[in-house]
Amino acid sequence: MTDTRRLHLNAVIFGLGSHEAGWRMPESDPLASTSLDYWIDIALRSEAAGFDALFLGDVLALQQGADRHLSDAMDPFVILSALAAVTSRIGLIGTASTSFDHPFHLARRFASLDHISKGRAGWNIVTSSNALEAQNFGLDAMPEHDARYRRAADVVDAAIALWQSWEPDARHPDKASGCYFDPAKVHAVNHRGAYGGAAGPLNVPRPPQGRPILAQAGASEAGRAFAARYADIVFTVQSTLSEAQSFYRDIKSRAADVGRDPAKVLIFPGIVPIAAPSQAEAEARLAQMNSFAVIEHVLAKLSEFLGANLSGAELDAPLPAEVGAGVPSQSSQSRVAVLVGIARRDNLTLRQLLLRLASGRGHLLAVGTGSTIADTMQHWFEHGAADGFNVMAPVMPADLQSFIDHVLPILQQRSLAAPSVGTNLRQRLGLD
Repeated sequence: MTDTRRLHLNAVIFGLGSHEAGWRMPESDPLASTSLDYWIDIALRSEAAGFDALFLGDVLALQQGADRHLSDAMDPFVILSALAAVTSRIGLIGTASTSFDHPFHLARRFASLDHISKGRAGWNIVTSSNALEAQNFGLDAMPEHDARYRRAADVVDAAIALWQSWEPDARHPDKASGCYFDPAKVHAVNHRGAYGGAAGPLNVPRPPQGRPILAQAGASEAGRAFAARYADIVFTVQSTLSEAQSFYRDIKSRAADVGRDPAKVLIFPGIVPIAAPSQAEAEARLAQMNSFAVIEHVLAKLSEFLGANLSGAELDAPLPAEVGAGVPSQSSQSRVAVLVGIARRDNLTLRQLLLRLASGRGHLLAVGTGSTIADTMQHWFEHGAADGFNVMAPVMPADLQSFIDHVLPILQQRSLAAPSVGTNLRQRLGLD
């Protein structure tokens, strides 16, 4: 290939993998997600394989139906801080909501993580959409969709200002004079946004990267506008090449419209890889995972996603025609569109859609040999659909290791996934 770009890869870790029933697989330890050894093992595997970053998702509530699936989620800051001590190169991207935290706390925590990791921190910015999360913070319901994004913009503006409150060379400790930093290079912020203020300066010096990597996912109009303005990495849920290409073009165009270099806004679709030596073995692996899915539980989750009660629907008939027509404002609008689109485009029965949801919540499902999965990734990369991928192994650590063993060597042979260079995550991703 003549493309000089490099295909970037994040290893996504949420619970024990992306498959709803992964914790029930014979090889799984259902209690592993609260063990530091589990997280260290995955971090070391991913770093040795050459992944650019780890990406930790988060939800601030014990989710509905948590008695039927793994829903507990430890604080990403705690986990990533521990992983910073045992890794040296891989990026550490954690999820934090702008809806429930003050910008000073967020700026301070990510600046601290960037320092202790020597420039490897990233913030996955979410606005939250789950009513259970709102109730945990004293609200009856989530604010409407666009209001959440207005708040997110205010919070991120404040965080950026706080990170910039220290000039890069502000610290010049002089033991003889007793002066620790140059006060002329540490500035007040006095941010007074509609959703909160921060006087500043931050009490943590300028992060090694200047600011941590900013990542964001959201395909609604408000989400795309936010991504174009702020994000270094845009995470997206796409299941077809044409839809991914359309999203890719749109975000790059929006970035240019607000004065940013489109090449510095990286698009990462999620991919759920099930890799094996043969197609039959990969399909058998998926069938085994799906056999452990509790259909009634996944049906309740789909009903929640779509804002429609599907409890009485016929499982072996198509998704009811009226589903998806009216999406509540507090729902994840992009996820609703993806799931309904998959059902309509592929003419899936409700049962088949439930198994797609269980496998990866609408992300690109790639089942096959290392070559076939690498072919798909290369095609998306070379045809304007992706700058990288969020690799969402369905069962950890087994399917992550299968990706490392079967897919990565082929990507490397094709000079797609060459080792990254640079002293921090921003440099390794080719960002300013």
